[in-house]
Amino acid sequence: MTDALRLHVREVQLLERDVRLRMPFRFGVVTLTQATEAYVRARVELEDGGGGWGAAAEMLAPKWFDKDPSLSNAQNVEQLRLSLGLARALYTEGRRARTPFGLFADSYHFQQAECGRRGLNPLVAGYGPALLDRAVLDAVCRTRGMSFFDAVRSNVPGIDPVHFLPEFSGFDIGAFLGGLRPAPAIHARHTVGLVDPIAAGDTRERVADGLPETLEDVVAAYGQTYFKLKVGGEVAADVARLSAIAGVLDKKAEPYVVTLDGNEQYESVGDALELWQAMTRTPALRRLVESILFIEQPIARKTALLHDIAPLGAHRPVIIDESDADLDAFVEARAVGYRGVSSKTCKGFYKSLINAARCARWNVEAGQPTYFMSAEDLTTQAGIALQQDLALVTLLGLTHVERNGHHYVAGMAGRTRAEQRAFVAAHSDLYADVDGSVRVRIRDGRLAIGSLACPGFAVAAEPDWTSMRGMPA
Repeated sequence: MTDALRLHVREVQLLERDVRLRMPFRFGVVTLTQATEAYVRARVELEDGGGGWGAAAEMLAPKWFDKDPSLSNAQNVEQLRLSLGLARALYTEGRRARTPFGLFADSYHFQQAECGRRGLNPLVAGYGPALLDRAVLDAVCRTRGMSFFDAVRSNVPGIDPVHFLPEFSGFDIGAFLGGLRPAPAIHARHTVGLVDPIAAGDTRERVADGLPETLEDVVAAYGQTYFKLKVGGEVAADVARLSAIAGVLDKKAEPYVVTLDGNEQYESVGDALELWQAMTRTPALRRLVESILFIEQPIARKTALLHDIAPLGAHRPVIIDESDADLDAFVEARAVGYRGVSSKTCKGFYKSLINAARCARWNVEAGQPTYFMSAEDLTTQAGIALQQDLALVTLLGLTHVERNGHHYVAGMAGRTRAEQRAFVAAHSDLYADVDGSVRVRIRDGRLAIGSLACPGFAVAAEPDWTSMRGMPA
C-alpha cells in the first residue's frame, strides 16, 4: 500500500455558472427549468514538496437537500453556498498537514455542528465537504500523475474510517480498497420524471431540438434497458402513469430493469405499501412490477427511519437516499429493515466508500449479498461533475447508474466552444460532437468510461474558468 501523503489546502475558489434545462424536470415537490452549477478549485501544497490545483463541480439543486416548503428555491441555493463557505474555512485553517481523508475526518463534526447552529440540516452540511474533498484529491492525483482509481486502490488519501467510526475496528480497509475494480463501461439508467412525456401521442409542447423527448424516443435513440421511474405520492395517479410507461417498455422483447423512486412523497410505510399492492393488482403492470430491482426512499425523511420498513421490504429491497444525512444514517436504516443506500457525489465520495465497506462487512456477516449500494443522479452535468460521479460508482463495482443530466440539458451546448472541444478530445469515448455541440454518448444503453482512468479525479480537460462568476459570499 502506498503511504498516505499529507498536505495543506492553501487556497479555495468558489465559482458558479447557470444551466438552462431543455425540458422541465420534476422530482418531488419542485419542477426545474433552470439551475446553477457550483465549481470548486482547490490549491494544495504537499508536505513532501510540490502541489497544484484540483477541481470539482455539482448542481446547486433546490428542494432536495432541504424540502422545507417555507423556503424558496433561492434560499435553498443560499444554504448550499453557505455550506461550501464553511467547508472552505475549515479546510484552509490550521498549521498541521493532514491526509486528504484526514481533512474530511477532522472537520466532519465541526462542519455538522456549525451548519446545525445556522439552521442547516446534515444533508446540506455535507455538500460543502463533498466538493472540497473531490477538488483536493483531484489536485493530489494531478500532482502525482496518477488516476483516481489507482489513488483510492492504493489508499493515497489515507482512508481510515476507524479514526472516528469504531465499528470498523478489525476491518482491513486496505484490502477492501485494493480489491475495487473499475469497469470500462456502465449501463445508463434513464430517469422518467413526473412531467416527462411518455409516448408520441402526448400533447405537451415539444422542444424539437433533435434530441429525444419522450420515453419512446429515448429507448429508440439510446437503446437503454435500465430505467428509474418517479412516483408522486397519489396512488391512482401513480398507477395510471406507470401503466402508460409500461405500455412503452413492454414493447421491448428483451428484459428491462426498473427502479422506483418515491422521493419522500409517501407519508408512511402503509401508504407506500398501498401503492405496491395497487401495482400488483393492475394487469398492465405485471411485467413492470416483475422488473423492479428496488424501491428508493418512498417515505418522508422525518419519519423514514422511525418505523420498520419490513412490510414493504418483503416485496422489494428498500433503500435510503434523502435520509442518508450523516455517517450514521445507513446503520440506523439497516436497523429498521432498509437494505441499501444511494451513492451520490453531492453527499461525499468518502461517505460512499465507507458505506460500500459496510455492505461488504455486513454481507460477510450475513453469509449472503443482502446489503447493497445504488448509483443515483441529481441532474449531474456533463464535464467534471458527470465524470467524477461515474468514476466513483464504477470503482464501487456498480453496473448501472441513474443518468438524467444529458436528457434535461443539451449536453455542453451552453459552454464555450473551446471547452467543448477540450472535453470531447480528452474523453471521446464518453462524448460526441454532434452538429457543433458536444453531448453525452450512449450506445446500446451504456456509457463508455475508459478515458476516466487519467491523471486526476477522472478529468483530463479544463473547463473555461473565465466563463464563470465568483460565488456570492
